[in-house]
Amino acid sequence: MRKLKLDELNRATVEEFKQQEKLPVVVVLDNVRSMHNIGSVFRTSDGFAVSAVYLCGITAQPPHREIEKTALGATQSIHWKYFADTVQAVDKLRADGYHIVAIEQAENSIMLNNFAPVNNEKYALIFGNEVNGVGEDVMSKIDTCLEIPQFGTKHSFNIVVSAGIVLWDFFAKFNSK
Repeated sequence: MRKLKLDELNRATVEEFKQQEKLPVVVVLDNVRSMHNIGSVFRTSDGFAVSAVYLCGITAQPPHREIEKTALGATQSIHWKYFADTVQAVDKLRADGYHIVAIEQAENSIMLNNFAPVNNEKYALIFGNEVNGVGEDVMSKIDTCLEIPQFGTKHSFNIVVSAGIVLWDFFAKFNSK
C-alpha cells in the first residue's frame, strides 16, 4: 500500500469549496477559550463541508496566528460570523429555520447513536466552553440535546473530539439517505 501524494487527493480549491453543496449544519462555539480548539473546529468543519461556524462570546476570531496553527487555512474556506452573545446567534438561527441542538450531558438528552437527523431540516450544533460546557442561558433555548455515549472514567471529550464525532455522525446519516 502507498500513501497518496497531496496532488493525488483532488481537493477542491477554496473557491470550488465555497460553491459546493454543504452539510445543512452550522457549528456554534459557545465561549470556547482555546484558540487551538477553535482552529481545529474550523478544520474539521471544512472536512465535512459544514455551512458555517458561528463564534460567540469569548471565542476568538480569525485572523489569529494561534487559530491558524490548527486551522491550516480553513478559516478562508468556511463561512463564519461572530456574535457577542450566544443567545443572539441562537435567536438568529431559529429565525432562519434551524433546529437548535446542544451537544451536552443533560436531563432527557438523546444519545447521538439514537438520533436521526431529518432530511430537508437545517441544524445548529452548539459546542460549549471547555470547562463549563454549553451555557445555561443557551440550554433554555434549545430544541434537542444530544449526548455522545461514553464508557470510560472521564466525564467528557475534548470539544474538538466531540465536534469530530458529531459532525461525522451527521455527515454519515445525511449521506446514507
